[in-house]
Amino acid sequence: MHYEGNIIRPPSEANSILLQVTVGCSHRKCTFCDASRLKRFKIKPDAVILEDIEFAQTYCKNQRRVFLCDRDALIIPQQKLLHILNEIETQLPRVTRVGIYANSKSLSMKTADELKELNAHGLGIAYMGLETGDDLTLENIRKGATSSKMIEMGKKARAAGIKLSVTVLLGIAGRERSTIHAQETGRVLSAIDPEYVGALSLMLIPGTPLYHDFESGTFPLLTPEEMLNELKIMIEHTHLSRGLFHANHASNYLPIRAKLPKEKAAAIRMIDDALNGKIGLRPEYMRGL
Repeated sequence: MHYEGNIIRPPSEANSILLQVTVGCSHRKCTFCDASRLKRFKIKPDAVILEDIEFAQTYCKNQRRVFLCDRDALIIPQQKLLHILNEIETQLPRVTRVGIYANSKSLSMKTADELKELNAHGLGIAYMGLETGDDLTLENIRKGATSSKMIEMGKKARAAGIKLSVTVLLGIAGRERSTIHAQETGRVLSAIDPEYVGALSLMLIPGTPLYHDFESGTFPLLTPEEMLNELKIMIEHTHLSRGLFHANHASNYLPIRAKLPKEKAAAIRMIDDALNGKIGLRPEYMRGL
């Protein structure tokens, strides 16, 4: 495989064939992310991508899923992306699902019919970074979209038959807007109604704008207990018709995996038990990105 730099993929795609079709992130402005410092965004040449698919055909015989790395692969022009999916269908017939990162910009660049066409050719799930439903925080972290745009694009993906996994960030709004962030994020998640939600806890990366704000004292990092309280409020305000709410990423202090709405009350009780000292939290040295 022709990998460039550190490969970016969701935790749930760890056992997938990782096909790097883009390098880096096309947005490169989020204050909490170091993507802008690591790689300039580019779409890889067809010849390289096809050679990697041929490699997978020979050496990746046990995997049933493919993930298109890095960030924003959905931004690839429609015909080129269809060509990649067609090659996967032809050369890797055992593959049952292709996953991809998406954001509001890349989803807006595809028509509803184009998304349906991608879905018909194997694109089964998109991972979208919401981070927060609070419009002020979205602006502060330079996400490049409003909450209403996030809702619109999330619904657009789901209407095309593409499953949606939405990522949110605990602690991203700081202390003053923690409750607003939790409530508004629950509101947006409820409006999108994705199949999956993944809650990560903010871990500051040296060199990023948000890290500089932390060092200067203008951005406070929440305590573990504040993170948990934020998570509790977020879950309380999230109403999914049928979805999985994951907070079991390595960055989190308390691993939670709850089917909503069925297991919402149990998840909230678990958080309360942790806040009351009945359940131990993951120590700092075991947390990671």
